Amino acid sequence: MIKLKAVESKGGYRLLLRFSDGSSGVLDFAPFVEAATEMTAPLSDPTFFSRYFIELGALAWPNGFDLSAESLHRRLEKDGGLRPDAEAA
Repeated sequence: MIKLKAVESKGGYRLLLRFSDGSSGVLDFAPFVEAATEMTAPLSDPTFFSRYFIELGALAWPNGFDLSAESLHRRLEKDGGLRPDAEAA
């Protein structure tokens, strides 16, 4: 089971995600923000967006919105953005 180990802001809605399998990648969360659903609308506030944290290996925000490490890993892999950890920074 892949877990999220660290998250680092890369400006805007971009976050560097580091996974337990030694891979990492920068994911742009703008599509989540633009979706403006009940759970993602608060992310449009940069201050709120910056309040992300890791909970049980998943990426989460204070309003209860969370994304599993597996889904984030798959998205980065599909988009070609997943790299061995040393290459992502």
